[in-house]
Amino acid sequence: MEPAITVATTLLPHEEPQRVVDSIQAIFPDWQADVMPTREEFPSDRGTMRLVGEAKSLELVFKVASKHRILDTALDAMSLDLDGDSTTFALSRQAAFAGKIAFVVDERPIGGVIDVILIG
Repeated sequence: MEPAITVATTLLPHEEPQRVVDSIQAIFPDWQADVMPTREEFPSDRGTMRLVGEAKSLELVFKVASKHRILDTALDAMSLDLDGDSTTFALSRQAAFAGKIAFVVDERPIGGVIDVILIG
């Protein structure tokens, strides 16, 4: 049985909402944010927002990791914060936008982070 997969990211005021969603959907194609902001003209008075939604599968994450020959490393990175039946890990949004997987550990990369929570 697949675990419950929660995928979230922080949308900053200067970021284009659809591009952020596209980066997440490049890795989690069935993901939809619970609340989706509209595009605003510059300067935007929209504050920082947290986009959260559920994904159905990690299949594409595993396929991309396998294709790039980092599956073992990916499994290690995904289990670093393992606690009972749950774990959390972070992926680079910039890498995801390019259709790649890059795990973020103890840093804030340019382009933002996709937070993934697995329970079950």
